[in-house]
Amino acid sequence: SSVQEFMTFPSQLIVERSELGSRASVKEQEYLCHVYVRNDGLAGVVIADNEYPQRVCFTLLDKVLDEFSRQVSRADWASGSPATISYAALDGYLSKYQNPRDADPMTKVQAELDETKIILVRR
Repeated sequence: SSVQEFMTFPSQLIVERSELGSRASVKEQEYLCHVYVRNDGLAGVVIADNEYPQRVCFTLLDKVLDEFSRQVSRADWASGSPATISYAALDGYLSKYQNPRDADPMTKVQAELDETKIILVRR
């Protein structure tokens, strides 16, 4: 529960202080909290370490919020909670995005380019 509290409090605070239609990354201890507040008021936060690519975090937020908004009635957004709203797809996204190379084609290509540069420099 202490991990959940660590994640919940800063997430709520960052969302409350963010404007509609904004994206931001905020440092919290050794982590970065990436927040996206859509123009319709729906918001999401990804908490990741400093090495996880920021672009991949916002790609994940885009996908999750878009799908969530299609599956869950807007009337339930403000009053809902994890106990009252079922959104099973989140677990799949979190599993897929554990390794940004597997989840994001651009990250995979960049990593392959970096590996190629290392090999070329060694020769």
